[in-house]
Amino acid sequence: MDHATPTTPRQFRTAVVPAAGLGTRFLPATKSVAKELLPVVDTSGIELVAEEAARAGADRMVIVTSPGKSSLATHFTEDPELEGTLAQRGKFGLLERVRRAPKLLEVDTVRQQRPLGLGHAVLQAESVLAPDENAVAVLLPDDLVRPPAGAAESEQDGVLETMAAVRRRWGGSVLCAFEVPRAEVGAYGVFDVAAAPDPQDPDVLRVNAMVEKPAVEEAPSTLAAAGRYLLDRAVFDALRRIEPGAGGEYQLTDAIALLIAEGHPVHVVVHRGVRHDIGNPGGYLRAAVDFALQREEYAAPLRDWLVQRLAVNG
Repeated sequence: MDHATPTTPRQFRTAVVPAAGLGTRFLPATKSVAKELLPVVDTSGIELVAEEAARAGADRMVIVTSPGKSSLATHFTEDPELEGTLAQRGKFGLLERVRRAPKLLEVDTVRQQRPLGLGHAVLQAESVLAPDENAVAVLLPDDLVRPPAGAAESEQDGVLETMAAVRRRWGGSVLCAFEVPRAEVGAYGVFDVAAAPDPQDPDVLRVNAMVEKPAVEEAPSTLAAAGRYLLDRAVFDALRRIEPGAGGEYQLTDAIALLIAEGHPVHVVVHRGVRHDIGNPGGYLRAAVDFALQREEYAAPLRDWLVQRLAVNG
């Protein structure tokens, strides 16, 4: 594998990516193509998530799939025929990009046979973890969580690296949050937080509870869950003990709430960078534009076109 070797002890080795959904918001496109393979410019969403996990020190990604989604794992395998064709045609730039995904990390899959919720999906990964893995990262592929646009090279550490540092210091489980307008809190899981354990690091807060999709007047904060979790292995025991919630689904937030109630330390890192929700067409389009504007070959002509197009629309 080509991913970087971390210079400090790793807090996790395996990244779990729940990807068993049907992608109904993208139908009919997702009738034959997995939503997670839709390209953000020219790179699939799940490859961007794999890149993030590898950069943070993961050496394996476990994709939780459903029947009919074998193409997700195939994306991370070598394709000698395609690679040979590109080499023969002298398309070496494309060749390197095609070879990139299989080199990021080892990829395994587990099946979620029935759609019983995010908590149930995460639980399926326990069987393939090594006995000495004390924590696991969970990355929701609908969320792209990136450093601030235009950040200097020295500021390019991703949120998972920050979360790992928080776990190294405070133990337990670490979640990621981002600020949302109060009027929008009803669309998210929202954190009830206490003061920062270290006043010098105000973006790290202790979590008292999580409230799923609260009414505006009842929301304990405007900090919403951002689809990144670094979970102590104790979460699997909690997942086996929770009851199904709405729709008969087992919720990851309920397992985290149980851990908190039992005294397990849970902290949240407030992400000040970029977050895109590519699980719906509107968010997906915004992400594609944002990523394209960061690419030298696309940025200038796209910016010019957007200015002209927006001028036409007033």
